[in-house]
Amino acid sequence: MRLKDVEQIHKGAPGSDIGRIMAYHPELFGASFGACIQQFLRGPSDWTVGERELFASFTASRLHCVY
Repeated sequence: MRLKDVEQIHKGAPGSDIGRIMAYHPELFGASFGACIQQFLRGPSDWTVGERELFASFTASRLHCVY
């Protein structure tokens, strides 16, 4: 998926920079970063998936980032 495709999906809504980079250059950054994030959010942990998602969204909101 390329940047114009991502912008069509969001239809003018501001998207996160990291999401745009992952979509625009998946071969350079997106695929490996996405796999890393999935490991953090879905891999073995004492925390549930929901707790990890909540922690990630809370941290993003405190940093004024789109999650």
